[in-house]
Amino acid sequence: MMPTPVILLKEGTDSSQGIPQLVSNISACQVIAEAVRTTLGPRGMDKLIVDGRGKATISNDGATILKLLDVVHPAAKTLVDIAKSQDAEVGDGTTSVTLLAAEFLKQVKPYVEEGLHPQIIIRAFHTATQLAVNKIKEIAVTVKKEDKVEQRKLLEKCAMTALSSKLISQQKAFFAKMVVDAVMMLDDLLQLKMIGIKKVQGGALEESQLVAGVAFKKTFSYAGFEMQPKKYHNPMIALLNVELELKAEKDNAEIRVHTVEDYQAIVDAEWNILYDKLERIHHSGAKVVLSKLPIGDVATQYFADRDMFCAGRVLEEDLKRTMMACGGSIQTSVNALSSDVLGRCQVFEETQIGGERYNFFKGCPKAKTCTIILRGGAEQFMEETERSLHDAIMIVRRAIKGGMWYGVDINNEDIADNFEAFVWEPAMVRINALTAASEAACLIVSVDETIKNPRSTVDVPPAAGRGRGRGHLH
Repeated sequence: MMPTPVILLKEGTDSSQGIPQLVSNISACQVIAEAVRTTLGPRGMDKLIVDGRGKATISNDGATILKLLDVVHPAAKTLVDIAKSQDAEVGDGTTSVTLLAAEFLKQVKPYVEEGLHPQIIIRAFHTATQLAVNKIKEIAVTVKKEDKVEQRKLLEKCAMTALSSKLISQQKAFFAKMVVDAVMMLDDLLQLKMIGIKKVQGGALEESQLVAGVAFKKTFSYAGFEMQPKKYHNPMIALLNVELELKAEKDNAEIRVHTVEDYQAIVDAEWNILYDKLERIHHSGAKVVLSKLPIGDVATQYFADRDMFCAGRVLEEDLKRTMMACGGSIQTSVNALSSDVLGRCQVFEETQIGGERYNFFKGCPKAKTCTIILRGGAEQFMEETERSLHDAIMIVRRAIKGGMWYGVDINNEDIADNFEAFVWEPAMVRINALTAASEAACLIVSVDETIKNPRSTVDVPPAAGRGRGRGHLH
């Protein structure tokens, strides 16, 4: 008697196993690698990607390209994930790690087809990775922090290497200097969020500038703003999450009045509440008032009459950077406003940049911070410039933290001493790329079966009003 078959998987489930599915997974990874292969190196090309909403992105950054691709193959998604992890960990080498993993898999594909056990391949990967990492550590050059001039030269060369394959490679010397200046302005923690990047359309790339401090675009202002001073020396700064408008005092309440005097008393109370807030801010000694919420026309004119500057609807990111740089704390009420919770800086001013006005906070005492203001034409070009600078900043940070060189000279189609040619990058970038690529290859090789569950279908409920009638039609 035949045993009754046991069904474990849902109807419609696709299951493939054995050598054919492993070879299929390797082939899928090859396709992903081909999508970014031509973006690598100083002669790398850019990709134009248009998403479902019609937004166009031009980039040669591996992580950006893979993130925008709608990858559905489960094995290929592994390469997308390691590119994301490389970008988050070291900021550069995203294309390299993808190509390395794909090349590892390409080399072991014949052995898989011949029936070599995957565990033998995985052990070989681990051994080879360790040997490669040891060799990198052996030939790595330490960036010495004692000689500041020499350190700066080394860091600029690292930044230029990162920018060589980018859209702004022609201006790599200009931006490499700016990136090193930006990172050197930070404190020992080298927090990436303390470097702000703002984009102002118009002008040439060379008009981009580095500001030692916090800068953000001027917010919407009401009448009376033009009467406020635009520059202060050693001002105290109030950082608020308070709405300074009359309508803010309107609550969901019902008030019944019987006389005009009663109604006038309610209106006067609204004004008095607002003026009480404004007087508390003025008496605190603040000269610059920033709020995440709107600051109305009455408050704007009140501050202008007292030679105070105000800006409402400030982005939360800009408000937090100002707090971290200038000190103080963001207040949700003005009742406890005093000099102890106010921020300070050496100079505050509002300046025209291109067609925009920007607020600058310079000489911030609490944390060293800076802002890069990018100029340029097309929006896509400026976005790619921002991504390129991000990679260069991450490389310089890694070189500062981290502390026989013959290779390919792609420009002269020869071999050259890459140390003398300044083709440098932090050892951590290469080590992380090799390790991640090896782990991804091991992961894909170790999979012996792929199971795809069908999409669940939700039953549509019956239309309202059907099936619960109270009577019959005659």
